[in-house]
Amino acid sequence: MSALIFSPVQTRRTFEEAVEQIAERIQLGELRVGDQLPPERALAAQMQISRPTVREALKILADSGVIEVRPGPTGGAFVRSEFVPREVIQRRSDLRLHEVGGVLEARRLLEPRVAQLAAVHGTEPDFEAMERTIALQVKLAESAGSELIAHEDRFLGLDQRFHLAIARATGNSTIVGLMRTLLRRLDIARDMAMHEPPTVEWSLDIHRQTVDAIRSGDMARIEVVMDEHLAELERAWERDLDPMRPGIRDLPHALRPAAGAP
Repeated sequence: MSALIFSPVQTRRTFEEAVEQIAERIQLGELRVGDQLPPERALAAQMQISRPTVREALKILADSGVIEVRPGPTGGAFVRSEFVPREVIQRRSDLRLHEVGGVLEARRLLEPRVAQLAAVHGTEPDFEAMERTIALQVKLAESAGSELIAHEDRFLGLDQRFHLAIARATGNSTIVGLMRTLLRRLDIARDMAMHEPPTVEWSLDIHRQTVDAIRSGDMARIEVVMDEHLAELERAWERDLDPMRPGIRDLPHALRPAAGAP
């Protein structure tokens, strides 16, 4: 595992943000089961917070079963589970119901272009990372069976990992940062807009179609697949939360690049 650099904690809610940063890296697959977190001193320095604050954040994650803290000179904090219970993270967002549409509009403008850029710059290891995430979703669905609703958070966490893998394939750290922010807000928007468990078969199929389209390098094909990929959550929001608002998919033509645009 390459060295991870955490960001300075810049709010007064240092404890919550420290928990959130570590949990996010686990949720999005940057830290995997068995990986060791940076030492406590390094975490404190990177986040620019005190070591006791780091220690308390690690304790919360350990108590929830997300990490394991091993004592001794060869010990440290190790990822124990890729699943982060929702109640562990107090989301630092002022997102309101009327802002859900704005999040989905931002996704509509950004993510198809990200997928097209991934087709230009992506490598075989990038595509394999996307496929591994799909395989994990399949494994979870098969093991959970009819009880998948009890593992919905895990399934959706893997969905986030898939979309972040697409962003990483662009080779552009700014885009990866933008997608992290978008995915956080999208997760909140999904909570507000979706009141049914994910459709597993559809999710797996659209993910496979997305990888195949990106591999092909066909920009028009990517546009079509991403349109369908993004439409599910948009339709749910338009139907259930704001039926009077014009559809997100009806954005002005000037704001929607042509299918062959890079």
